[in-house]
Amino acid sequence: MKIEDLQDILPAIDNSSLVDKVELNLLNLFAKKELKPGDSIPKEVELAEIMGVSRTVIRETLTRLKTMGLIETKKKKGAVIKSPDVAGLLQKSMIPHILNETTLKDVFEMRLIIEVGMADFVVHRATENDIEELSQIVKNEENPDANVLFDIDYEIRFHGRLYEITRNETLKGFQKLLLPIYNYVYSSGMLKMPATRKHFTSHKQLVEILKKRDAGEFRAGMRNHLENHFSRILQ
Repeated sequence: MKIEDLQDILPAIDNSSLVDKVELNLLNLFAKKELKPGDSIPKEVELAEIMGVSRTVIRETLTRLKTMGLIETKKKKGAVIKSPDVAGLLQKSMIPHILNETTLKDVFEMRLIIEVGMADFVVHRATENDIEELSQIVKNEENPDANVLFDIDYEIRFHGRLYEITRNETLKGFQKLLLPIYNYVYSSGMLKMPATRKHFTSHKQLVEILKKRDAGEFRAGMRNHLENHFSRILQ
């Protein structure tokens, strides 16, 4: 008898563990009941009885959900829903040396997309003190060669300040995990040099544009500032 003839009769066995299945059931429960941060979930003994598994399996599943930042234990309430730190969760797996080339390039592109896209928030939320701090960061900047990456410490200081200016805590978290990936991708030689030299907006010029409080102009300036990196990806 041929294998093809048996496939409809003998479906593939579900080899996921009990913990995997319980985790999926609990995530479905959270979604269907529209549970919010602070809402309690059933006790271990109740979950074990409802799903027909041991308390050991339930306990292991809850430990996994705690590690993921989805639940936490509160006195007198037991396990409750928690709003997870999205950037923090990603950061645990953002180890450049163990990510494949496709993922590294994808993350590198995310950084470019975010920094162009956050222009409106930078312009509208920057205080005069923020702009002064940026001016101090760039005051000694020289005109960089179009084919040379800025010093990574300088890059972190300037772009990190832009992320802070957005006042968006999740974005600030992303910045911490994106820059090491960005530096690794560039220094590894993964991206080819642009075929032609291009003039691009410097950090110092970006600060001058920011002073005008024009989001459209700042967005265009940021896009041009990152042109050197877009060229490496899109050529």
